[in-house]
Amino acid sequence: MPIPRPSVACCLILSMVSPFVCAGESYVSVGLPGLVAGYAVTVNEKLGLRADAGTMGSVNRTHTVSGVGFDTKAQYNRFGLFADYFPFGGRFRLTGGLTMNKAQLTLNSRFDGNTSINVNGQSITPSASDYFNLQMKFPTTMPYVGLGWGHQPRSAGMGFIADLGVSIGRAKLKTDTNIVGKTYNGYTVTQADVDAKTDEIHDAVGHITFLPSASVGVNYRY
Repeated sequence: MPIPRPSVACCLILSMVSPFVCAGESYVSVGLPGLVAGYAVTVNEKLGLRADAGTMGSVNRTHTVSGVGFDTKAQYNRFGLFADYFPFGGRFRLTGGLTMNKAQLTLNSRFDGNTSINVNGQSITPSASDYFNLQMKFPTTMPYVGLGWGHQPRSAGMGFIADLGVSIGRAKLKTDTNIVGKTYNGYTVTQADVDAKTDEIHDAVGHITFLPSASVGVNYRY
């Protein structure tokens, strides 16, 4: 006996709760976090359930932060489980759920042996083999709150969807460097110097406590 597809199995289970449940839909959208594809089912006139996955891939740039040149790479991949509540019985909805994320910003220093940087009030000139790398990383699992348009119970066919929300969680910053204990221009760098520079860069980048989500797209209801 063939195993039911996940969408069909979901319908079979939830159909015990509501006759609306087999009105499922597939959808795609673009925005943050990049390209998103998902599947939704209706539980009743006020409630729907969804699951989707999105990715923006990797974005590479060159930036200078607090006087240090960095090669930066941003990544944002997400899988989400959501419940949609339609308070007025129309297309407007409130959304809550969980997102499982791989969201991080990596900064790799670009020292060349000639350019000086300021570390805790001291001017040093790292060699090309030195490094001061940082990674800002969000929690793997984060609660999500938002609002949107679409996914409401309706007849079969194409429709429009939009989402605006945030996944809530504080990003942590980690430092990897080999300059502690080395002497530059007559000054020996300490761990306290590195900590001060890390705090300076953290303040420049920002103490980020959420991941934004904003997208528009289309759905097809069966």
